[in-house]
This record gives sequence, C-alpha cells and structure tokens, in this order.
Amino acid sequence: MSLPEPTRFTVNGVEHSVAAEPDTPLLYVLRNDLDLKAAKFGCGLGQCGACTVLLDGHAVNACDTPLWAVSGKQVTTLEGAQAGSTLARLQQAFLDEQAVQCGYCISGMLMSATALLERTPDPTLDEIKAAMDRNLCRCGTQARILRAIQRAARCGAAT
Repeated sequence: MSLPEPTRFTVNGVEHSVAAEPDTPLLYVLRNDLDLKAAKFGCGLGQCGACTVLLDGHAVNACDTPLWAVSGKQVTTLEGAQAGSTLARLQQAFLDEQAVQCGYCISGMLMSATALLERTPDPTLDEIKAAMDRNLCRCGTQARILRAIQRAARCGAAT
C-alpha cells in the first residue's frame, strides 16, 4: 500500500504538506497532524459549528471539509487569526457581553463572526443571525453572542 499524494495548503500563513487520505476531514488534520486545537469536534456532521475555520476567508465546518478541498488554499484557525483586527474586537465584545459560558463553541462562533464582519462590517441583526445559523451554543447564550457581534461591529465602525 502506497502513501497518498501529499496535499499542500496554507494554515495560518504557514505552508503545509500533509500525506493523508484525500477524504480525511480537515479537522482531524488540524488537530492531530498540525496540533491546532482551537477548532473543536462537536457533532462531526457539520451541524454545530464548533469546528468552524476560515477557508479563503469563508466560514466552513472543518469536520465535513475533506482534505482534498483545501489543496492550494488558505485555512485560518482561531490560533492564526490576526490579533488587533476584527478578532480582537470580537473577543472584547464577547467578554463585555458575557457571551462565553463553557467555551466549547466559542472558537467556531468567533471564526463565523470574523468572516461575517470582514465581508459585512455593519451587518443587520438578520444578517448576523443568518451568518451564525450554523453555530450552536448549548449553554443558551445566543442572545449575548448576537449582542457581542453587534457591539464588535459598532466598535469597528468607530475606528
């Protein structure tokens, strides 16, 4: 049995070449091969958003994104998101609104919100809800999370 052809892609600005089966979930490669632990395994079906990362700037679920789909592309995890940018505003807003309870979903929430605010700096509440629709919070802080994203958008508009 021969090893699969390596898949080349960039994660957080660093090029990687990973020899894994092409249908291996990106989440497994990030956590097991690249030791990046912010994206969490939640449902494994792309329904909870705990594993959300950015793929060429778009929010995707890493648990159901096969390795072949990231070939030649840019992946950004929470570990590689730029501090001092949209992420820093979001993190502060999540703290200010007390939107973090257990923390399991927060990495995915932050990445989905980052993708939204990067493309829509002043989103409506409906746009925020639509962007966050694939992210679940079992602790019940959804209203606080929505307020945190609105706060981060306002802070971004002020700078």
